[in-house]
Amino acid sequence: MESTCRNDLQTATTAAALSALSAEIVSCRQCSRLVEHRERIGETKRASYRDWDYWAKPVPSFGDPSAKLLVLGLAPAAHGGNRTGRVFTGDASATFLIKAMYEAGLANQAVSDHRDDGLLYTGAYVCAAVRCVPPGDRPTPEEQRTCLPYLVREISLLPNLRVILALGQIAFQAALRALAAMGVERPRAKFGHGSVYRPGGCYHPSPRNTNTGRLKMEQLVEALKKAKTIGEEEERELIGRA
Repeated sequence: MESTCRNDLQTATTAAALSALSAEIVSCRQCSRLVEHRERIGETKRASYRDWDYWAKPVPSFGDPSAKLLVLGLAPAAHGGNRTGRVFTGDASATFLIKAMYEAGLANQAVSDHRDDGLLYTGAYVCAAVRCVPPGDRPTPEEQRTCLPYLVREISLLPNLRVILALGQIAFQAALRALAAMGVERPRAKFGHGSVYRPGGCYHPSPRNTNTGRLKMEQLVEALKKAKTIGEEEERELIGRA
């Protein structure tokens, strides 16, 4: 009972700290190119979403404060996270990823359409290396560096985090830089689907990867299950050494 109370208190404390950080992220206007781009998309909109009130701000992370697994993407989609205000929500990449997370036992449902759709993650926390939608999905090196401290702080706030699964090369490099900034020895790691370095790598679930067959649903589910298992095994090892 005492252990359960401690865990509940820790989860509540972590959730409050992450919420405060998310509020700080949402108010960020450091990168003028990204601010102009995200707000212009929010004003012009896509015709099929003309009735939406676009978020058009930095997109905060979302997930379980007790997560052992961090799923790290590149950046919000122009008419996905930049529209809905939740990472990996409302676009083709989100549809693919959340279905895979559901199949891997990390999500309570297989859809991610809007912020109030009831989606919950168990054991997973999802964020992006860059918090604003970049033109052409290509953030500059300076923009990536500007966002990096947010990732470092999030990783530091997740007390049970054991594994990072990076979706794509930019996310993979961001994870390595964040860990290096925290004093973790940087592995000599090369990105590749299914690579296991802590962080591990996986192709990004973008349409250009999923529609061409470069990334299949079963491959992504397998990568998520592998990351989930590694996190659980490391947790058991830590408990055993305690």
